[in-house]
Amino acid sequence: MLGLMQDWPLLMHRIIDHAATFHGARKVITRSVEGPFHTTDYAQLRGRSLKVAQRLTKDGIKLGDRVATLAWNTWRHMEAWYGITGIGAIYHTVNPRLFPEQIVWIVNHAEDRVLIADLTFVPLLEKIADKLPSIERYIILTDAAHMPKTALKNAVAYEQWIGAVDGDFGWAAFDENTAAGMCYTSGTTGHPKGVLYSHRSNVLHSMMAMAPDAMAASSRDTILPVVPMFHANCWGLALTAPMVGATLVMPGGKMDGASIYELLDTFKVTFTAAVPTIWLMLLQDLEKTGGKLPHLKRVVIGGSACPRAMTKTFQEIYGVEVIHAWGMTEMSPLGSLCTMKPEHATLEGDAKLDIQMKQGHPPFGVEMNITDDEGHDLPWDGKKFGRLKVRGPAVARSYYKVDNDPVFEVSGWFDTGDVATMDPHGYMQITDRAKDVIKSCGEWISTIDLENLAVGHPKVAEAAAIGVKHPKWDERPLLVIVLKKGEVASKEDILAFMQDKVAKWWMPDDVVFVDEIPHTATGKIQKITLRQQFKDYRLPGAQAAE
Repeated sequence: MLGLMQDWPLLMHRIIDHAATFHGARKVITRSVEGPFHTTDYAQLRGRSLKVAQRLTKDGIKLGDRVATLAWNTWRHMEAWYGITGIGAIYHTVNPRLFPEQIVWIVNHAEDRVLIADLTFVPLLEKIADKLPSIERYIILTDAAHMPKTALKNAVAYEQWIGAVDGDFGWAAFDENTAAGMCYTSGTTGHPKGVLYSHRSNVLHSMMAMAPDAMAASSRDTILPVVPMFHANCWGLALTAPMVGATLVMPGGKMDGASIYELLDTFKVTFTAAVPTIWLMLLQDLEKTGGKLPHLKRVVIGGSACPRAMTKTFQEIYGVEVIHAWGMTEMSPLGSLCTMKPEHATLEGDAKLDIQMKQGHPPFGVEMNITDDEGHDLPWDGKKFGRLKVRGPAVARSYYKVDNDPVFEVSGWFDTGDVATMDPHGYMQITDRAKDVIKSCGEWISTIDLENLAVGHPKVAEAAAIGVKHPKWDERPLLVIVLKKGEVASKEDILAFMQDKVAKWWMPDDVVFVDEIPHTATGKIQKITLRQQFKDYRLPGAQAAE
């Protein structure tokens, strides 16, 4: 017997319909790529999204076609998203921080028909356009006054393009499992791999994200998604914010500390989210200028492990709650968020920070487990770490055009490639990527723990730990350090600071100082590059052990 409930498909355009109907006057504010701030609202944004849908249909774009976007977080980019998905086409967010040859590869692999881009990226596209045969038209997210002269195929200014239709249009009807969006992940071996989201998975993910024990978003919030829309759906915020009717502040292309502070302060932002490197720049700017954060209540930090010192600074100096989060492109992307359960409600100081260093517990809709290399379940004791596996309605079941990838297990679990512990209260803590963990004499050493500890040193701006070959112990830790501007420190200073804060056999065998640590296109430390850079590095005492 089936329930007697209405068949109401979970489609993305229902989100913007809801926002326009019940929160229509709520503002969407953007630092435009052209420079000035632009203000619209959800009602206007929906109307213009319908124009995008109408114009795409007029141009022959149909159900299942891929439309690439190479753009920052702006109101126009949001309009494009809802317009594309409103006819059953698929938005394909391209990360502009990838190497040009990677962009060429993923656009060709996705077989995108149209490419919608910000002004910033016109020079890049002009250099690679002859290698993108599937692209029929380039739409530049600007108006006629700012439209550059370009030889890009059928190039047109966005405002001129949607100005050719009247918006008298209705959303298409289709199944909720229809593909909605596509994002390629570079966190895999070989070529980037495509993750194909459905309308159903995107809507469910946004509902998971807005829960009180997740992002706790509401219509009373002013939300600043610093994390770009090309980073795994900007962690769902381009959907979650209109779903709850929150005021939205979009940063455009300016991601430096001073620019982010201007947005936080001017528009009284209450909630924001980004990777640690962004907040490092903000905190350095605040330290220099003496700025305060009187309006900001919560900040979600993910993408890579949040340093303990960063959490402590936000909370103790600026009064901002830090929510440590973890996820993956393959998970839409949220997997867990570190909010306090009743068991930890009374904790303060270091005891609370100990919990907040974990990536947290999963919301409803994410199942999680850890196993050994043979697939046997491991105990949730907070100590034993193993391979982290997940499953749920917003978790990928395969990559686009890739069959039988072993990370998608027959049992339904997705092997994340992360190594983690689970504690008795269901809190997960990443200890490493499986490929990054340091294996010393048959035991594992967490590079993340070493990095977080080193960054706690007052003179350290950033740290990376890698395993270096050792003739006796297989691998031993090498700590790579970037000091804060104008600071001086020695190897002995760093090791003395870490002494007695970590197991003796985990202590780095050496410390090197560099001007810069390489990062991936998503802001994570590029361990592959570091390991290659130091592959022939001789640790102190290694020769004696040979």
